[in-house]
Amino acid sequence: MQLALFIIFAALAIAGALNLLLQRHPINSALSLVVVMLSLAVLYWTLGAEFLAAAQVIVYSGAIMVLFVFVIMLLNAGEEERTTGSKAAYFAGIPGATAVFCLLSYVFLTQSTIIGGVHLSNAVAGGTSNIAQISQLLFTRLLLPFEVTSILILVAILGAVVLARKDDAGAQP
Repeated sequence: MQLALFIIFAALAIAGALNLLLQRHPINSALSLVVVMLSLAVLYWTLGAEFLAAAQVIVYSGAIMVLFVFVIMLLNAGEEERTTGSKAAYFAGIPGATAVFCLLSYVFLTQSTIIGGVHLSNAVAGGTSNIAQISQLLFTRLLLPFEVTSILILVAILGAVVLARKDDAGAQP
């Protein structure tokens, strides 16, 4: 059952990622990214990482994607224009992508026993849930990076608003 779920949602994530790249309108690309994020949440869930799956849905599929759609609509981005592309990208990109694919395939196939032995959730192995450990770590040692990240997101929103604002300095009341 888990293998079937993994295959279905892995294929859905790959299809969503390809659709993300092939779409010409930014809103459609953002919606394809939502499909990828939700598929990844199901993949995390099948691996036994329920907290990570819930965080994926709440943080990425929810908050971050709402922010992306908000910025896209605020900037009023239209349909992108197609270009012929760079010849350097074809000559370097295709062999580079093939090399990375072959390297990852080699690592996954030769090290399958090591990779397959990883448990993301302590509850699967009979231990306690890792949610308490994650929250303890996040709100003690990692509190400053957590707060700095929220400030950076706020600055990004303000920057998008400033960039998208019409110049009303010369307008009369």
